[in-house]
Amino acid sequence: MLNKKQIAAYRKDGFLLLKNLFDAEEIALLKKSALADRELDKRSYGRDDGEGGSVRLSIWNHPGNTIYGMFARSERLVNIAEALLQGEVYHYHSKMILKDAKVGGAWTWHQDYGYWYNFGLLQPLLTSVTIAVDKATRENGCLQVLKGSQSMGRVDHALTGDQAGADMEKVNVAKSKFPLVYCEMDPGDAMFFDCNILHRSDQNKSEHPRWSLICCYNAARNSPYKESQHASYTPLKKVGPNAIKSAALTGFDQEPESDWLDPEVDQTIDKLKS
Repeated sequence: MLNKKQIAAYRKDGFLLLKNLFDAEEIALLKKSALADRELDKRSYGRDDGEGGSVRLSIWNHPGNTIYGMFARSERLVNIAEALLQGEVYHYHSKMILKDAKVGGAWTWHQDYGYWYNFGLLQPLLTSVTIAVDKATRENGCLQVLKGSQSMGRVDHALTGDQAGADMEKVNVAKSKFPLVYCEMDPGDAMFFDCNILHRSDQNKSEHPRWSLICCYNAARNSPYKESQHASYTPLKKVGPNAIKSAALTGFDQEPESDWLDPEVDQTIDKLKS
């Protein structure tokens, strides 16, 4: 559980990096499962980054009983999300970012709430946690944030390639006011970040992959007022400290009927085109 100083830092900075939240065995199981998971690979799709590259990712709404679900339902993560959002949370969605060596694309500057707002969410009561599967460095395109920029509130977004990008006039001014932080992480580190913080990442031009698992949580009291592409409130059953290792290699090959986001009906793009 977090202490008052950590919660205050998250409120001020818009993010909180927690070192070694998961041990080497847990991350090794996650990576081995993901690399062998044909269903995860089959369900992945690319988003043009507007810079000549493409980001490959897989997205699903309900955590299920896979090893990915054991991470998303882990009391280590859920209890922290509830402390940050001051109440019960549920699993909004998870995604695996597959930023491969030499070919992994960039993410343009954006806020998650910049487009989640269109999905019936009245308040920015969401937090995401990115879990490093591989070492994340500046060279392989680690996450970048503008520290404290969540205080700006939601800004308008438009398409950059196939991605929802923040209004660059406001981003350029924000870059002069908020420090740019490169969020370098070791495998097993976890970083929570506010849904309104401006963030991006560079293309991976290195020899090393940067895969990461991102779990997104919404406050139960902020359930969407209309049906959309991500989940409405569903009670989240937490799992204990041994659940990940007990799950072993249970990937989507063993649970193929998960609630995947179909790229053909990705409303993120449709909403910004309309």
